[in-house]
Amino acid sequence: MERRVYIPTAGISAWRARLADPDGHWVRGRSAFETAVVWERGSVTERGLDSRLATLLDQASELRGAQLVASFPEHKVSLPGGSRASQNDVWAILRSDAGLASLAVEGKAGESFAETIADWRSDDSAGKSTRLTFLAKALGLSEPVNPALRYQLLHRTASAVLEAGRIGARTAAMVVLSFAPDDRSKEDFLAFATSLGATGAIGKLARARSTSGCVLYLGWLDLPAASDSEIASLAV
Repeated sequence: MERRVYIPTAGISAWRARLADPDGHWVRGRSAFETAVVWERGSVTERGLDSRLATLLDQASELRGAQLVASFPEHKVSLPGGSRASQNDVWAILRSDAGLASLAVEGKAGESFAETIADWRSDDSAGKSTRLTFLAKALGLSEPVNPALRYQLLHRTASAVLEAGRIGARTAAMVVLSFAPDDRSKEDFLAFATSLGATGAIGKLARARSTSGCVLYLGWLDLPAASDSEIASLAV
């Protein structure tokens, strides 16, 4: 059973405790740390979002002018076919003139999107088949799903769609915040976005096929690592 009681953070140090591997992942320059800085700094702005992310979201009519309602670091979304949930770096509820929206954020700083579907299914099981069928349906993908796609991208994007349904939102988005050059991951992301009908999703927000009763967007945003002054401005 997922716990659905959340406590506001007192700064970026509160994010560390929620990581699967706090010692290994909480390092300046790594995605967990950099995402926390971006999110905490953005949370005190008028819209509650980093201005660069807000500009990206404004490219979609359903998200134009969206403000942050609430956000949840390391948010877990349960999926059928096993006990392991999809753990989002950040999940956020947004509100715009078009209504509520569900946003899943994936931070990267040179880390890959892990295994391909083919590698993930190398020790295939009934549970994995069930999960892949569920993810394909949630995202409007035909089976068999392209085995070269990265499994992490499927379940992270499905998280945004599933949580949109849970809160009654008609719009979902999955955005990658990248803090280091990573051409390989960009290629993997573009291949995944293309499979969902979203083209040119690097540096912009691209609309994918409508799925599971909501409009879905995918985006990739390159950001620099936080400066000393930006980190110093936060309670660490």
